[in-house]
Amino acid sequence: MSSPDPQVRAARNHSTPGGARGPVVAVTGAATGIGALLTERLAASEEVKQVVAVDERRGECDAAQWHILDVRDPAIADKLRGADVVVHLALDLDLGSEAAARTAYNVRGTQTVLTAAAAAGVHRVVLCTSAMVYGALEDNELPLSEDAELRATAEATGVGDLLEIERLARRAPRAHPGLNVTVVRPAVLVGGTDTALTRYFESPRLLVVAGSRPAWQFCHVEDLVSALEYAVLEKVDGELAVGCDGWLEQEEVEELSGIRRMELPSAVALGAAARLHRIGLTPSPAGDLAYTMYPWVVSGSRLHDAGWRPRWTNEEVLAELLEEVAGRHTVVGRRLGRKDATAAGAAGATVALLGAAAVVRRARKARRR
Repeated sequence: MSSPDPQVRAARNHSTPGGARGPVVAVTGAATGIGALLTERLAASEEVKQVVAVDERRGECDAAQWHILDVRDPAIADKLRGADVVVHLALDLDLGSEAAARTAYNVRGTQTVLTAAAAAGVHRVVLCTSAMVYGALEDNELPLSEDAELRATAEATGVGDLLEIERLARRAPRAHPGLNVTVVRPAVLVGGTDTALTRYFESPRLLVVAGSRPAWQFCHVEDLVSALEYAVLEKVDGELAVGCDGWLEQEEVEELSGIRRMELPSAVALGAAARLHRIGLTPSPAGDLAYTMYPWVVSGSRLHDAGWRPRWTNEEVLAELLEEVAGRHTVVGRRLGRKDATAAGAAGATVALLGAAAVVRRARKARRR
């Protein structure tokens, strides 16, 4: 076995300003998003000895030791040598990514990091998926415990990748004895994020499927970062759910947002969404709609038992989300330019959805002639 990376070895021999001799932590995906926020937080912590940052480009945290490479490169094992904990945040969940390429990156990247961590002698890996893996189902308990069965399917954006990452997480300790894996599952993530669920609030009307029972729970990125820090410092482990305390009913969301609803029968909404995605008019598959129809609220009991508390409430996160998306216009997951949004006017998401579905039907009829 080769010796630790010189930068990591130097970090191991150096105490933090407060004199603590905490862990050396490696963060993948450290240049942007959640990875960048966590890297900055850990680098400033007196409980962390050193941060090793891994990404395909260098980020802005000068206090971290940077390694520039793709997480799918087996050479990452050498860069992780000497680290105590690895937080793997190099995931592609972009709505615009090609599905097969996204899955190849997410799954192979996670598999490579787990194998490399074990080979490098790392004792803990922290992964981040989503509470979406529990599935949005009519009979879900409110709230779900961390131990609830993962009943999601691969029909929503990126959820298939997250389920495979969960499978790898459960298998890793058996394949690599001595390697502990912690999985963190945030609720609807808000704070510089762009997902099918945040885009729901960019619509001129909130699409509500008749007979559904939505329940909205958010997670601010700052709370996710603090939860990840808890896992890094081994204040809590296992499978962790994280989000604001409680949830908002659909009526509360409409009242707080000031956005009125447009209600559609389930068959119409799901059928039209599926057709629009199939012909490439929208980035969101019909499976994304389920997460706006049925509850998937989590309790976060393990973090709470460890003393962690969210700093943000659902109401506060919703207010920030609405501020972030102000001026954006989205219909069934597709961003519209100013001209398109003006044309859509007050008709809202429902009329656009039905209109687009009618276009699909007319096109099919024309092809049959």
